Amino acid sequence: GTRISLTIGLVGVFLSFILGLVIGGVSGYYGGIIDEIIQRFIDILMSIPSLPLWMALAAAVPTDWTTIETYFAITIVLSIVGWAGLARTVRGFMLSLREQDFAVAARVSGVGEFKIIVSHLLPLFFSYIIVSITLSIPNMIIGETALSFLGLGLQAPAVSWGVLLKDSQQIISVALHP
Repeated sequence: GTRISLTIGLVGVFLSFILGLVIGGVSGYYGGIIDEIIQRFIDILMSIPSLPLWMALAAAVPTDWTTIETYFAITIVLSIVGWAGLARTVRGFMLSLREQDFAVAARVSGVGEFKIIVSHLLPLFFSYIIVSITLSIPNMIIGETALSFLGLGLQAPAVSWGVLLKDSQQIISVALHP
């Protein structure tokens, strides 16, 4: 069960990492009305408790899907909810770094905005991003486990921690395999 739970955690964190970097980078680098719209959306997303939001999104996954389709759907559901914190952090770093002398010099030199973001700004806080990603993996695993335990995630042919916990709730399983 560990293999499936960990891969959902790793793939989900990778997807939220991409979403958080792109959305937070755009929000922080460009600012203005784009920043306001993105930040209000992040506020709304972060104000909803994670578990009910996971449950609502996972309930939209059809029950007749195969295990692999459900696996990817649950991974996407967890990623949709998990990117907001990283995006807000990336935005804060971008706001503080975009007006630094080296970024202004690169902009005046004619370097493209994408290259400024990728080559000059992101490497300065990449260590924080690595720590944030590492600390997000357990939340993704807990999300998958909770959804599978509640019957909204992976189901019995698949073996994950949530499916194993759900199966352990049956007294016959505990009696036959203590």
